[in-house]
Amino acid sequence: MIDSLPGSSFVELLQRQAPHLLPAARLSGAPGGDASALAVPHGTTIVSATFDGGVALAGDRRATMGNLIASDGIEKVFITDHAGAVGIAGTAGLALEIVRLFRVELEHYEKIEGVRLSLEGRASRLATMLRGHLPLAMQGLAVLPLFAGYDERTATGRIYAYDITGGCYEEHDFHSIGSGAMFARGSLKKLWRPGASPEATVRVLAEALFDAADDDSATGGPDVARRIWPSCVLVDAAGARPVPGEELEAIVGAVVRDRRAGWEERR
Repeated sequence: MIDSLPGSSFVELLQRQAPHLLPAARLSGAPGGDASALAVPHGTTIVSATFDGGVALAGDRRATMGNLIASDGIEKVFITDHAGAVGIAGTAGLALEIVRLFRVELEHYEKIEGVRLSLEGRASRLATMLRGHLPLAMQGLAVLPLFAGYDERTATGRIYAYDITGGCYEEHDFHSIGSGAMFARGSLKKLWRPGASPEATVRVLAEALFDAADDDSATGGPDVARRIWPSCVLVDAAGARPVPGEELEAIVGAVVRDRRAGWEERR
């Protein structure tokens, strides 16, 4: 029996009524007390950049397990609500569960309060959820999201990054997380331009992921033979929507052709 009104937070409701259902509670026990000893898939590189009136979020499709490739087709970019999306790096299974719980958290708030949570509020709720995950993160099962959303008040796209303690930091123009973040960010610095179109921004993100895959073995590059492309979501006044596979194929194909032409010229 619920002893009080549930409030607007679904996570707080679970903490009071069924704490064993939260990811941190269900996965706190690990062999030898060291969760880092578990062989679990990890997601890698996520990139995001703003464009004129919105923001784009993209990720590669590879998951690693130590020195092995666990998957070359994992999804790491998810639409969370009407005007938001999150990309995940870190322990893949936990990250997916946190994304699902975050979606329910936002839906619960809207049903209880009758209004949608502001963009800053959504970013703050995700930070609170990560703070509750800190014990597992300290054992090696870290999850780091990158949250991108459309701010209806300013008609702009905004990007939020996090640390394992739940710290939330707004990033401007572009950002990257994951094992290939350093290489991707260097690419974004050179290629991103203010006021670009959504299509041009998706091309910039594809270039950044391509550069990250060149230098980081945990970041998967495009697989032309199996037609595996990065995942990408656009968020603007029209809402959050995935970039169709055929559009990604055309954009990534153009990047591959241009890179091949550049390599041949240098020979």
